[in-house]
Amino acid sequence: MATSKKTQSVVHPAVRSVAASGSQKVKVAVSDIDGVLRGKYLHTGKFLSATAPGADGGFGFCDVVLGWDVMDNPYDNTTATGWQHGFPDALVRIDLNTSRQVPWDGGVPFFLGEFVNADGTAHAQCPRQALRRVLKRAEKMGFQVMTGMEFEWFNFLETPQSWAAKKGVGPEPLTPGMFGYSLLRMNQNRQFLNALMDQMAGFGVPLEGLHTETGPGVYEAAIGFSEALEQADRAILFKAGTKEIAAGFGIMPSFMAKPNQTLPGCSGHIHQSLSDGTTNVFYDAKNPRRMSRLFESYLAGQVAAMMDFGPMIWPTINSYKRLVDGFWAPTKPTWGLDNRTASFRVIANNPKAARLETRCPGADVNPYLAMAAVIAAGLHGVENNLKLTTPPITGTNVGGESVPRAPRTLIETTRVFEKSAIARDWLGDGFVDHFAATRDWEWRQWLDGVTDWEMKRYFEII
Repeated sequence: MATSKKTQSVVHPAVRSVAASGSQKVKVAVSDIDGVLRGKYLHTGKFLSATAPGADGGFGFCDVVLGWDVMDNPYDNTTATGWQHGFPDALVRIDLNTSRQVPWDGGVPFFLGEFVNADGTAHAQCPRQALRRVLKRAEKMGFQVMTGMEFEWFNFLETPQSWAAKKGVGPEPLTPGMFGYSLLRMNQNRQFLNALMDQMAGFGVPLEGLHTETGPGVYEAAIGFSEALEQADRAILFKAGTKEIAAGFGIMPSFMAKPNQTLPGCSGHIHQSLSDGTTNVFYDAKNPRRMSRLFESYLAGQVAAMMDFGPMIWPTINSYKRLVDGFWAPTKPTWGLDNRTASFRVIANNPKAARLETRCPGADVNPYLAMAAVIAAGLHGVENNLKLTTPPITGTNVGGESVPRAPRTLIETTRVFEKSAIARDWLGDGFVDHFAATRDWEWRQWLDGVTDWEMKRYFEII
């Protein structure tokens, strides 16, 4: 949406705050396709000029940010950006409502941005704009989407230099053994944990809870519930901020979905509810399950359409290593009442806290895209008044034996996504074509790679 001249005629409080802070620089960042924050310092004068009344509210940022992978290799199969265009600057508009300070960086002012076209309209390939598109449609339907994210992640006693020297093999975990909810392990690393709790709060990313999970050096954090765009902002800042805080303690966090074949993987669960502005519309005291008909349609939408958005919730090659039978990650699009083995966990006993927990995503998600996917799938069910025809599972897939298993590879979900009329309806052709191309690229990089599994299996014997 273009920024109006009327809006720009008033100096935003965040801009006044920066001007009064005396800081000589401002840190700005934007999400790339994989959910990695890419950013820079701007001189305060440059920031104030870009956000002055009548200005476009942004700055130039090379569009390669949307045209390369996590290793900075440009895609060879995209049309929106690429070598054929010469990687020009695209406009990043600063969202002044994301104003915060970075406690571990001297309190430097910080802002998130998003890519826009020259006329101020949404950039089709920008992850934050993809979520905005879904939320705008939810607003037209009369709903405010409330969400909360939880992340599990491993922590290792490594630095970028030590990890490079190990050539990607044998990271040393922060603590040994399987010890979930351990006060002992928390106390042994209390300085790091206290820094996460306190500095994240100072960074505008409040944590409702933080504890050890089962696995060596594994933690889990629950981010404070909020409106969906704010939650996605908090989630991407949590992942980036955790890595920066941890580095000060000689710790390297990993949000890989499955960094160890023999251990449970790392989740990125998303809690969701819909509000009409005053009331949680998922709750119905008269229903035996306490679920409103609207909640049932929202859930039915995810059961029916979540696989249409597969690569947005399982975006990497490694994502699918987490989807292994016998571990905690659900492998089928099933639902259950307070059942943590289901993909969709219904929690509906409290009028204010009635919600759906979508347990499919891993910790490796781009929060903007995962959030857009689950909300779009749910609202697809609401728009089409879908009925919840499948029964809840009990135990681990008891009652869900006939439900097809989720695909096991990135290319399978990418092909479904690329052909999905539902995905194109909610996200637009420009985004679907681009994101599908980036996942095809990721798959081809994997096909060309020679892994340690292959070396161990074939090198001597074959």
